[in-house]
Amino acid sequence: MHVLTSLLEQYGYIVLFIALMLELIAVPGPGEFLMGYAGVLVFQGKLNWMLSILAAGLGSCAGVSISYWIGYTLGPATVQKYGERIHFGKDRLEKTSRWFKHYGNKLLLIAYFLPGVRHIAGYAAGITRIPYRLYAIYAYCGAFLWAGTFISLGKLLGPEWEQFHASIKKYLLIGSLFAIIVFLLFYLIKTQKSKIRELMIAGLVKGARQFHTLRRLRLLIVFTALFFLVFLMVMGSLVENYINNEFKPFDTIVTLVVTVLFNSQWKYGMEVFGAFASRDVLLAVMVVTFLWIVFKGQDRKIELSFLFFLVIGGELYEEGIRRLFHSLHPVHAPLASHALYSFPSEQTLTAFVIFGFCAYLFVRHSHKARLQAVAFFLFMIVLFLIGLSRVYFNEQYPSDVASGYAFGGVWLSLNVLVMELFRFSRRFSKLRNESNYIKYR
Repeated sequence: MHVLTSLLEQYGYIVLFIALMLELIAVPGPGEFLMGYAGVLVFQGKLNWMLSILAAGLGSCAGVSISYWIGYTLGPATVQKYGERIHFGKDRLEKTSRWFKHYGNKLLLIAYFLPGVRHIAGYAAGITRIPYRLYAIYAYCGAFLWAGTFISLGKLLGPEWEQFHASIKKYLLIGSLFAIIVFLLFYLIKTQKSKIRELMIAGLVKGARQFHTLRRLRLLIVFTALFFLVFLMVMGSLVENYINNEFKPFDTIVTLVVTVLFNSQWKYGMEVFGAFASRDVLLAVMVVTFLWIVFKGQDRKIELSFLFFLVIGGELYEEGIRRLFHSLHPVHAPLASHALYSFPSEQTLTAFVIFGFCAYLFVRHSHKARLQAVAFFLFMIVLFLIGLSRVYFNEQYPSDVASGYAFGGVWLSLNVLVMELFRFSRRFSKLRNESNYIKYR
């Protein structure tokens, strides 16, 4: 490692280009460490920030291009010849190719943050004969995103980079895996949803349509349960880190990055972002959700009941868990305006639950895919801005904010899961009663 850092100090951009190119051809190398160290050299004034990102990004692009063309040269014939040995025959290759063409390229934006995945992605794209232009758009953007992230973090942390390098890789890896899980869940929901619509069209009688509606509800319940399990696992991991006082590196890194990126000129904007979690705004969202259920909802009694339970029970839930973890509070540097119970964040937890339930009902009952996508992304952006404002004003630790998201996700997904189970039970009973009526008529 010392030899590589010495070469980087002497030859700078050339070493960055070659090292990243070789790594993306699947030659083992400490690419992320070198990019971080290049950021430290930028901090010291020995390298230029933009040129470093350009060299690393171009090296990564060269590496993924070479791996793509190697895979393209090998082609499907090679996989068909040897793939049967690993249960990867012609049919599976064709399915993988279609999936990669429509969805897999998007994962290249974050695949670089996953060791092993970034090394084989180019070969997989080439073998499955993905059009090079389509591949290059996502692969090259992902390359510069990856390079820019590590070099910029090295620049921000300076001499402290080496101390926090392992923690940064860990949190970026966790974040990338979580993003991929969410992407795959939405992919499954989308594909199954189209199949269900085809079945709905094929249903010629009322009973058949109700049966397909039940199938749709079953799938929705399964996916909601998966989201609940994902949030539960994340919550468990965060609780363990909190009890073991392992959040200090994460809090230090995120606070430093926010401090550097957002100066005092952002104060007014951050106050606006923080207002999204105010009681007035949350109350307005609850009123909008109530009116949406009354005028557009299905099974209104069930949805209204769960709206009230979600809000009232959520207040008891967040207050109870914050009091519980306050008794286990680890030693931390004092906050500017320290909340009595800061873990998990009350603001991000409550906002996740209330905004999330509103967005869920809108997405569930809206039939336009674009409106569904807009609602989802607005929900994500609002949550991010609320959390960002809490860290910016030094009112809560980044770990408190992240934990608020996780705890809020658990409460929201649990309530949605139980609500859909109630809805399924009601419709199943109705269908069974109608079947019995027809049978004995």
